[in-house]
Amino acid sequence: MSTSTGRMTRRRTIQSVDRAAAILKALASGPRRLGVSELADRLGLTRPTVHGLLQTLHAHGFVEQDRDSDKYQLGAGLLQLGNSFLDLNELRSRSLVHAERLAERADAAVRVGVMHGASVVVVHHVFRPDTTLQILEVGAELPLHASALGKAMLAFAGEEARLDLFSEPLPRLTSRTLAPSALRKELEEVRERGFARERDEAILGESSIAAPIFDHSGSAVGAIGVVGDTERIMPRGPARGLAPAVAEAARGVSRELGATRWPHTTEPPAG
Repeated sequence: MSTSTGRMTRRRTIQSVDRAAAILKALASGPRRLGVSELADRLGLTRPTVHGLLQTLHAHGFVEQDRDSDKYQLGAGLLQLGNSFLDLNELRSRSLVHAERLAERADAAVRVGVMHGASVVVVHHVFRPDTTLQILEVGAELPLHASALGKAMLAFAGEEARLDLFSEPLPRLTSRTLAPSALRKELEEVRERGFARERDEAILGESSIAAPIFDHSGSAVGAIGVVGDTERIMPRGPARGLAPAVAEAARGVSRELGATRWPHTTEPPAG
């Protein structure tokens, strides 16, 4: 095979992967099943192209076809991949026991998250220990600037991460979302006290408290925290005993990741 032919084959292969990814994202964008024609129109592709890609994805279990409507939805194969990723995530595996203990001690839901761009991705979630209806939040994205998990990590992140965040306008999600100047000041306070708090900044009526998790190199690789109704978590300030419980859980996970000191202080951010 000539060099030019090989390059063309690679371009077609990359294009197929790109199109398959677009199909999966379209199916993930809402709860409704989509048919070949709908996907083709939405993605600007021909129907035969979409049909061929769906057949390949179906063969791998990444999509499923409804027998009655012939429309498609995401398949169980993707869930298996997601679970494999989470199982391989050392932060998650090291935090399981500590998160369960924190949920029982605080009588609140617990989240463990990692920084992903301007968001926090929840990698582990423990339900509040009661019988009320709750929704699993693993995989959910939270605003970095308006969540306790995000602020806990951001306060101990490198200067570049903070500069990147403040280089773009920060969405004002509620009337209590902090302005950039107030957020910068709060991050300094987080470094001093070792935990972060958020009161009605992302969702009115919901508040959270979190502390950073460090690894053996002293980097803040994640955060763990409690979340719940504002009147329970942050009636005025943090409810009695919550901040120490969160900090203890964060220290425990950090020790398991090889951290020798918690919290690890960093140089204050510029500006």
